[in-house]
Amino acid sequence: MTVSASSATSRTRTPEPMAPCPHRVHSRSFDGPGTVTLHLEPDGTAGALARPAPGQFVMAWAFGVGEIPISVSGAGVDGRIDLTVRAAGATSSALAAAHPGDLVGLRGPFGTQWPLASVAGCDVIVIAGGLGLAPLRMAIDELAAGYHGARSLTVLVGARRPDQLLYPEDRERWRRRAGDPPVLVDTIVDAADTRWTGRTGTVTDLWAAHRRHADVAFVCGPERMMLATARVLVADGVDPARLHVSLERNMHCGVGHCGRCQLGPLLLCRDGAVVDWELVGALVEVQGR
Repeated sequence: MTVSASSATSRTRTPEPMAPCPHRVHSRSFDGPGTVTLHLEPDGTAGALARPAPGQFVMAWAFGVGEIPISVSGAGVDGRIDLTVRAAGATSSALAAAHPGDLVGLRGPFGTQWPLASVAGCDVIVIAGGLGLAPLRMAIDELAAGYHGARSLTVLVGARRPDQLLYPEDRERWRRRAGDPPVLVDTIVDAADTRWTGRTGTVTDLWAAHRRHADVAFVCGPERMMLATARVLVADGVDPARLHVSLERNMHCGVGHCGRCQLGPLLLCRDGAVVDWELVGALVEVQGR
């Protein structure tokens, strides 16, 4: 579903930012208990949204229920978009229950992106916890394919349980890729089941097991996980200005008008969700106490 950064949609439109653009569910993939990836296509002649950049999000509307922000986990030609959704509240549950042919409304894309243009010649570390792999999926695809000239790529993924580890086929594809950059992929879970033969612990334990040189870091997951990971990475010498995280708040409008996603001086729907730890570290530290 994903394509290179040089690809573009054949039909794009710039809709009124508060008006959802209708999309149909083309197909869906099961990604664990209560979690699905919806593969969406623009509906009829309505046009397509501009292709989201890695790290951007859309506001997804379940008609008759509500609207929530969801990071784009894949984007392709002709406006196709992947959204990975875990059923939690009413709207996410309605979206997760959508089947082929159902209609979903999308606004966007909104927000900042992972700074892939800054990684040429760098050792890049990507650390994801739980659903945090979804906002990183497009970036990892492009980094692993060598589009941005990274010197090496390390992808560390954690989840509560083995059945919550996302995208097993993608992880295997990244792991098996030959050529430059060299790619290391490893996983860890908080609680193993009888079939799990991998590591058990947290993503910070996984980092401690590898502790590779990193010039640039991309981190996404639950906020406490990102806080703990950022502390460890900074202590190990990663520059906070080159440590990038994806933060979520109660995004509602997507265009910086309503103020519900405020974090200190930032409106995260406009100034995020991808931000530098140098900018937000002190704010998140206060939130985490």
